[in-house]
Amino acid sequence: MFRLPAARRFLLFLVLSVNWLATRAADVPPKRELRGVWIATVENIDWPSSRGLTPEQQRREYRRMLDDHQRSGINAVFVQVRPASDAFYQSSLEPWSKWLTGQQGKAPTPFYDPLPFLIEEAHNRGMEFHAWFNPYRATMDTVTRRLAPNHPYRKHPEWFLRYSGKLLYNPGLPEVRNYISEVILDVVRRYDIDGVHFDDYFYPYPEAGQVIHDEDAFARFNPDGLKLADWRRQNVNTLIRDLHDTIQHTKRWVKFGISPFGVWRNQTSDPNGSATKAFQGYDGLYADALEWLRQGWVDYVLPQLYWSTGFKVAQYPVLVEWWARNSNGRHLYIGHGAYRMSESTKSDTVWRNPRELPRQVRLNRTFPTEVGGSVFFSSKSLMANVLHTTDSLRQHEFRYPALVPAMPWLDAVPPRPAQNLTVATAAAAATLTWQPGPAAADGDQAAYYALYRFNEDQTPTPDDPRNLLALIRPQPGRPLTFTDTTARAGRGYSYYLTAFDRLHNESRPISVRTTGRAAEVVVAQSAPPAPGTTPVTTSAPATPPPAAPPARPTPRPTTPRPTTTVSTPTKVKVKTKSKRRGGFFDRIFGRR
Repeated sequence: MFRLPAARRFLLFLVLSVNWLATRAADVPPKRELRGVWIATVENIDWPSSRGLTPEQQRREYRRMLDDHQRSGINAVFVQVRPASDAFYQSSLEPWSKWLTGQQGKAPTPFYDPLPFLIEEAHNRGMEFHAWFNPYRATMDTVTRRLAPNHPYRKHPEWFLRYSGKLLYNPGLPEVRNYISEVILDVVRRYDIDGVHFDDYFYPYPEAGQVIHDEDAFARFNPDGLKLADWRRQNVNTLIRDLHDTIQHTKRWVKFGISPFGVWRNQTSDPNGSATKAFQGYDGLYADALEWLRQGWVDYVLPQLYWSTGFKVAQYPVLVEWWARNSNGRHLYIGHGAYRMSESTKSDTVWRNPRELPRQVRLNRTFPTEVGGSVFFSSKSLMANVLHTTDSLRQHEFRYPALVPAMPWLDAVPPRPAQNLTVATAAAAATLTWQPGPAAADGDQAAYYALYRFNEDQTPTPDDPRNLLALIRPQPGRPLTFTDTTARAGRGYSYYLTAFDRLHNESRPISVRTTGRAAEVVVAQSAPPAPGTTPVTTSAPATPPPAAPPARPTPRPTTPRPTTTVSTPTKVKVKTKSKRRGGFFDRIFGRR
């Protein structure tokens, strides 16, 4: 009788188990789950779609993109603001990006600073904004005559390495690390971002016949006498360690996260590695993601697991389990290769199955305490709805909204509850108004509010996202109000309102309960009502306070958008490389 080898039997058991658990996990939607998308700007992959767009066209395009992702349940965007030592924001350190204006160093015309707009539009839709930086990539070619006069290469050519047709910053130079930190902290200080994000480009991916000529730096800046590979890893570690500390001292609510290559090391190289036979980020890119997690130098890690459940040398279930086991108490999100569904590759044909991507999301949920969410590369791939996969996410996996997970090591103090919550009912709607509570013990005010609604036959609890009606972000000069136009006449409801700070800690709820009368005003009780209690009501006609046009609920929670517009003059991920024949790593690991 045929008998599978022990290793194969274990793998089969693992796959069957996670499929069963994934099915069970899908029955209860998670209340907290990061659902993100990468928006790549290099080579105009995602936004803007071309270099010749006017600022108004850029803004329209970005709004449409976020609206589409909001319908898909996305609650975080990772926007590439520095693709190659250039800027998608006003900078005194680096030139305007050619992928924004068509020419490096040329400002938008008419002038505006895109970054405040990009951040505000994300926040208005209840999405976190992570500013994505490529720390070491300086150009996509070596034609230096096209570089802007203020490109750092003009002033410090000694900082750069030439490798595989590109200019790269030399990670072994202390002045390079200081400069990269200065660029990033400039953005942290001046803009209202939620996170700083790196992808997998540290030292360059190996290319046949190419050598990293960092011999001089190795001789000058190696006081510990390390071997070359260990020295290169130390250079990367030093940047990450120092940058994390500086970000936290600058703005304690700004997260720092990295999206490393999906395989740290194989078991054949290290007993702590994964059961894979793939390229290794530790050895090939000198990126020791396991050390970053052990030391707490990152707040989240987002490995790029761009392979399917059936890819033999790097199977998705094997890698999810390995990263879950090695997250060391930091947040773990999984990077999904949504772009793989539109490829014609023969190396990983499972991606042609429309169930593959939803299956990966469900599998993540079988590690509820270790895996905190999913991020998709890239925006246009998700919007293209290849194989109707995005439809599946909308109708099933992401049917209900999710809140961003909290990070207790950064902040564990919840904000104070809101005050003076009142609901005024009328024939067609119920209007809720409230005031912000006092500052919390750590000085934080509420950054946004969550409104839950329950039917009369439900036991109210703010733990089920299926009852989440809306997320409301305060707008300057506007009252805190929400109009529920989906409330049915003659039916009583309980409304729970909670406050959240910048790091998504949730306050105790305050609540009101209506009776179903045609017109009444109900004032919140000081604590959530016990089942069967009677709210304080008055039968006087409801007269809602004057307010800006109310937010209308949609199938998933939204934040009411302001009526004003911005008018002030105002990969693997990015795996896009210069065109060349596909090599071994391209064929095996799906790199672009």
